[in-house]
Amino acid sequence: MSAVKQNKALDFMKDYALYFVLLLLLVVIISKDASFLSLTNFSNVLTQSSVRIIIALGVAGLIVTQGTDLSVGRQVGLAAVISATLLQAVDNVNKVFPDLGVVPIPMVILLVCAIGALIGLVNGVIVTVMNVTPFIATLGTMLIIYGVNSLYYDYVGSAPIAGFDGAYSAFTQGFFDIGGFRLSYITIYAIVAIALMWVIWNKTRFGKNLFAIGGNPEAARVSGVNVTLNLIGIYTLSGVFYAFGGLLEAGRIGSATNNLGFMYEMDAIAACVIGGVSFSGGVGTVFGVVVGVVIFTLINYGLSYIGVNPYWQYIIKGSIIVLAVAIDSLKHAKKNKRFACLLRGRLKTIFRFHRRNKGFQTAFIIGGGEIPIHINVGSVTMTARPAWKEAV
Repeated sequence: MSAVKQNKALDFMKDYALYFVLLLLLVVIISKDASFLSLTNFSNVLTQSSVRIIIALGVAGLIVTQGTDLSVGRQVGLAAVISATLLQAVDNVNKVFPDLGVVPIPMVILLVCAIGALIGLVNGVIVTVMNVTPFIATLGTMLIIYGVNSLYYDYVGSAPIAGFDGAYSAFTQGFFDIGGFRLSYITIYAIVAIALMWVIWNKTRFGKNLFAIGGNPEAARVSGVNVTLNLIGIYTLSGVFYAFGGLLEAGRIGSATNNLGFMYEMDAIAACVIGGVSFSGGVGTVFGVVVGVVIFTLINYGLSYIGVNPYWQYIIKGSIIVLAVAIDSLKHAKKNKRFACLLRGRLKTIFRFHRRNKGFQTAFIIGGGEIPIHINVGSVTMTARPAWKEAV
């Protein structure tokens, strides 16, 4: 086999190996119990996926910028507990706040989303202004949020919060019956969230800035992108998505505790990587995130359906995450190698001397675009021309 064919075969394996593994796992599940292939099960998978999609879309925006968020699950849990305590039925004998009347659902949505936005804002400020790595920053806020949620949960009685208002139950558990297939309201909300995030990623300057930051933060900064403001913005937006997901999850399950949302961040991150969102930054699509979540949820649901030991499920899911990240790292390493070779072949440097300024200017030309650097005694200035911005 020639070197070219070997490289193509390796590229194919890197691109699709994970999907082959997941497909094989799905085949094993179906072979164990063929009844898994039913409209009811697919409806359940789609409903479970819908909440996870909303949550994963928030995480994906951070991964695109080379960031992450370990506080996802705890933010979901906090929003779920707050929503549950405010949206209990008036005639519920175990109502947390007996004197509280009917609270409109839109008001609760605004409240929990505002709390989520505030937490996201804090995460963004810690990462950008305080210059703490996203992993450590969100690890700290994860513990803080869980502590706050547990204190609140203890205050309201330390028992599963259930007995929700009929409107809340209908909002989160309602569905359309389409020829025996139940299309849940939650799936409709997920479709709206998908459309919203697609527009943000593909049709707004904010979205394009996120990918520029993920590709090369310094280059984005030089080209005029306010890196700090954009990163704070995406952390804030992610908090809103987590909070709305928490409100929906509490209603879907029918109860809430302070442990709701545990390990949701791992599932969301894994689904993003499976869907092609690279930890190296600057790479990812909304459609890929959706596919990744559906595949990962299908595997989770299938393993539980055929009665696989929960401890083995953790091992399998962990292996999938490691495999997904390893494949992504291999692909990124090869991409960097190719870019380095291309750069060596096409990089040109032009020196322009300026007597009047008593300095000189050099311009790096990449793909027809210039990055001019003017050097004076004791100072260096750099500007990016539009052609270079497009090239990047």
